[in-house]
Amino acid sequence: MEVLFTIKLKPYQEERLVTKFPDVTFHFDKSADDKEIETAAAIVSYGSNINVALLEKAKSLKWLMVASAGIDKMPLAEIADKNIMVTNVRGIHKTPMAESVLAHILALKRSLPFMYKNQEAKEWNRRVRSSELKGSKALILGPGAIGSEIGRLLQAFGVRTIGCNRSGNANPSMDEMIRFDGLLDRLPEVDYVISVLPSTQETRGLLTEEHFQAMKETSVFMNFGRGDLVAESVLIEALKNEMIGHAVLDVFENEPLPVENELWALPNCTVSPHVSSLSGKYVERSLIIFEGNLEKWLKADHTLDNLVDVQKGY
Repeated sequence: MEVLFTIKLKPYQEERLVTKFPDVTFHFDKSADDKEIETAAAIVSYGSNINVALLEKAKSLKWLMVASAGIDKMPLAEIADKNIMVTNVRGIHKTPMAESVLAHILALKRSLPFMYKNQEAKEWNRRVRSSELKGSKALILGPGAIGSEIGRLLQAFGVRTIGCNRSGNANPSMDEMIRFDGLLDRLPEVDYVISVLPSTQETRGLLTEEHFQAMKETSVFMNFGRGDLVAESVLIEALKNEMIGHAVLDVFENEPLPVENELWALPNCTVSPHVSSLSGKYVERSLIIFEGNLEKWLKADHTLDNLVDVQKGY
């Protein structure tokens, strides 16, 4: 079996794979232009380079291991037609992303941006508007692995957590669960609306102007899932008209965010360049999932972990 990596590994990681799987031929640090694409049965990629042209070259491809949670930018119809199995690294982002969300929340609650600005100006200003996180409410869109970890951390700070998804099934990290069809009714009572939803047919454009009008004027909207959850024009108007207090955005409709985009300059918006999931342990955790699945694959066991339904997109 041949496995091709388009993601870059460290030498000790390459050596570990070669030693652990002596019957596998690994091709490391390759691109779509390399001839090894044609004979690889499995490709390990971040997903952004998987396109129709690559699929046409990859004549032996049976399994795509995507070192990312989202697969929305990949040619899913063509992948399904070719019966290629797809796995991702769902779950490995939960620690860095949950910590990122909590960091942004605490920074706003404890007036850290205000203090940083004053330090640059060498201004001793104690007129901060700090408040406490305890006793507030957070509505988490997408209480999967990442959302559940966010909920768990917020509960430790005394925050009441409300999870929201298509089923409304109980979740131990949520004090309460609701379905998407009940979202609008609960928005007026929450202080934080945190989305970690993937991009699917059901979630694209899920939030509309009506949803932002329903939120508290002091609420904080945080999008750490996908940028197509809400049209940026709707979000910009909500911020300009102070329908909400603040937005923290890690994902956008177009990335990188164009320099002329108004979100950069809005005082009640924090722009994060899609970095909430980054961690020095990212590749290490991805390889743990890959190695487990490769062991199964070599035994002709195709009940792989984190198997993606390409029809649904997650």
